[in-house]
Amino acid sequence: MNSNRRDFLKLSGLGMAGSALFPGSAYGAEETIGYEKIKNLANKKHKQVFNMSGYAAPKIDTVRIGVVGLGSRGSAAVRRLSKIEGVAIKALCDLRPEKAEQAKQKLANTAHSPDLYTGDAEIWQKLVERKDLDLIYITTPWELHTPIALYAMESDKHAAVEVPAAITMEECWALVETSERTRKHCMMLENTCYDFFELMTLNMVRQGFFGDIIHCEGAYIHDFIPSIFSKEKWNMWRFRHNASRNGNLYPTHGLGPICQAMNVNRGDQLDFLVSVSSKDFVLGEMTEKLAKEDDIYKEFVGKPFRGNMNVTTIKTKNGSTIMLQHDVSSPRVYSRIHLVSGTKGVAMKYPLPGRIATSHEGWLPEEEMKVLEQKYQPEIVKRIGELAKQVGGHGGMDFLMDWRLIDCLRNGLPLEQDVYDAALWSSVFPLSEWSVANRSMAIDVPDFTGGSWKQNSPVDINLTHGGNTGINL
Repeated sequence: MNSNRRDFLKLSGLGMAGSALFPGSAYGAEETIGYEKIKNLANKKHKQVFNMSGYAAPKIDTVRIGVVGLGSRGSAAVRRLSKIEGVAIKALCDLRPEKAEQAKQKLANTAHSPDLYTGDAEIWQKLVERKDLDLIYITTPWELHTPIALYAMESDKHAAVEVPAAITMEECWALVETSERTRKHCMMLENTCYDFFELMTLNMVRQGFFGDIIHCEGAYIHDFIPSIFSKEKWNMWRFRHNASRNGNLYPTHGLGPICQAMNVNRGDQLDFLVSVSSKDFVLGEMTEKLAKEDDIYKEFVGKPFRGNMNVTTIKTKNGSTIMLQHDVSSPRVYSRIHLVSGTKGVAMKYPLPGRIATSHEGWLPEEEMKVLEQKYQPEIVKRIGELAKQVGGHGGMDFLMDWRLIDCLRNGLPLEQDVYDAALWSSVFPLSEWSVANRSMAIDVPDFTGGSWKQNSPVDINLTHGGNTGINL
């Protein structure tokens, strides 16, 4: 692998660090070519080589981990992973030496003493090529998620990759095809699937509380202006995406939990979507103002900034509907909108705390909510919920996610999010772009499972197996 690493990355068509930072180049020289590719790949028919849904890889007693990307998300993950038994953090990687050193300092007074890889945009390849790693944990800017995950699987490692796992249709398909061929897991680290209310409503869905699921809603509404315009981010990567791509750029936080509630990829499948964006009322004007004071912003003046609000509507094969929203550039109150609506009841979280209703007359009173919370508390929360809150990470959901990932690998269990979830949830990013660019016409959502969604089993949320990995506080 070492002598062929550049050849592999060239053949993958996914580029190297920084080579496709302006996302239009991921499709070709002309923007219209990109839209044509999206449409073609949306219609692609997949012949499954091996079904990764429900696949249990061989047990790994001690999961040896290399972490690539040590900004805020990566450094926090290093600290969380160090609390889990059966983990050996062997290597840390970041382009910036100071970030690598800071992350290693978080492991002081622990059994972990990782090697550092830093100072070179391609140094992550050397980390991935190590023979003594089982899992590559990827928390880099978006455009490196898929290239590193692919290289990990090609190098006989499992991959855990931050959201979104992919940012083009080419990348979505590459993840699926590589995972199936190598039989290596590729899990997207969608932490919202492990938020406490979302886990409870999933358990309620499984036990029939809401009846048949008619409609679900999800969102990512978060005033992210300081981060978008930040000069501290490597190559201003987030700004570049917002300056060139118009759709739902961050769909998975809202989509992941409701797809699990609807058994998408495991009994139902997304069929088609339509997407509409408002015009940009904020980003372009702010860019012009900033450019008058700082030359670094001048290259972005006049760029086709995405609309502030994007709304995407999806129909499933079984006839249910989904509404997703994305807005990170207006002063809205933070909301991920987790709404599950069925024939017998409804659950909703954001902007209010989680609420349940069984009729149009209103939300259940607090006393009844407490009874439901006790009755439908999922097994993972019963076992380690309070410990997860102590470790932290968005209230504990990040730690629940990391713990269960390691627990599944150590026990040789199927992962609760597989490569089909990673590809499907991420694909809404480019698919919504195509719809917005085509006056909100409908576009098919590809079936990354090759038809196996009709037989795939739902995710086990009862910890029927495993659940025995310890925690060191």
